[in-house]
Amino acid sequence: MDEKILLVDDEPAVLQGYKRLLRVEFDIDTAVGGAEALAALSRQGEYAVIVSDMRMPEMDGVQLLARVKTLAPDTVRMVLTGQADLGAAINAVNEGNIFRFLAKPCTRELLAKALNAGLVQHRLVTAEKNLLERTLRGSVQVLTEVLSLVNPAAFSRAMRIRRYISQVVARMELGNPWRFEVAAMMSQLGCVTLHPETIEAVYARKTLVPEEQARFDEHPRVSADLLATIPRLEPIAWMIAHQNDAAPADKDFTDSETASAVQLGADVLRATLLFDDLLAAGSPQVVAVRDARAQLSSLDPRIWQALNEIELEAANADASDCPLDQLSTGMVLRQEVRTQSGLLIATKGQEVTYALILKLKSSHERGAIPGNVAVSAPKYQAAGAVG
Repeated sequence: MDEKILLVDDEPAVLQGYKRLLRVEFDIDTAVGGAEALAALSRQGEYAVIVSDMRMPEMDGVQLLARVKTLAPDTVRMVLTGQADLGAAINAVNEGNIFRFLAKPCTRELLAKALNAGLVQHRLVTAEKNLLERTLRGSVQVLTEVLSLVNPAAFSRAMRIRRYISQVVARMELGNPWRFEVAAMMSQLGCVTLHPETIEAVYARKTLVPEEQARFDEHPRVSADLLATIPRLEPIAWMIAHQNDAAPADKDFTDSETASAVQLGADVLRATLLFDDLLAAGSPQVVAVRDARAQLSSLDPRIWQALNEIELEAANADASDCPLDQLSTGMVLRQEVRTQSGLLIATKGQEVTYALILKLKSSHERGAIPGNVAVSAPKYQAAGAVG
């Protein structure tokens, strides 16, 4: 495990002294001042622990470690402080910016003990994060497979939105991209409670009777309620619940960083859903972005710039007939698949999953569909996508 530690001070001699004392037991880097520390963090990507002196010119220790919290939230942050800085250090601990503060002068034994505690804390944080992400991947995979079988049209839209949002998030360089992608994938989950014909009518831009429209309008809340049973998905559930409105997140999240992130996530989802609606109505990409921006003019301009730049096509090859027994996951359907009675099995543009392959084969064995479907190979694969 790469467990590098960064020591920050404005006096090079102090840093060299610490490094000589600790280099046998720990993997130490040093940085003179806050700017050099941020540059080192940018090169490294993440440090297990960063220890900073409190009093430094231009950027003090608390200011530096607050930046570190944003750039590398899993990094354990500590500060070395003198008696005069004690009040500021305690405030920093209370605000969550600092894991521990060490009073000067600090002996080698005390500093080593603190660093070991910091490394243990970093292992706990990263282990929990890895477990959480693996658990979420499994949960999301199951839920999306269920959606694909119960409501193919809703599933197809969810996968299309995910492809768009994964590119938007990458272009906007947003942290924790998996949160936005999971929100996209689960955004249509509430449609499992609706009749497939209702969903098809909505996506075909047909007018629904008032009762059907009311049920459809409620699907984001249904999705959020279903996800509320999964621990740690509260921010994602909020994004989904508010995909069609501009509710302020700070009423539901006291932490300003979390509120800002979920607000942006809901905005990205809302913009992308409208963008997809306009594309489905026949608008070219540039026109769809322009018209969506006109309707949602208050949103972050970076969203519209990113939507202008994304790749829309999911395949880079012409469609070809493929026997059902030669289908593989990741292919993209180039045709709609319906039974002889008109029941929708899969939509054009839908990504082939293992569950869909089984469903197509089962339908063919019953004589409901032909033994070939038109497919193409995937062109765009979302970097870091969940699932």
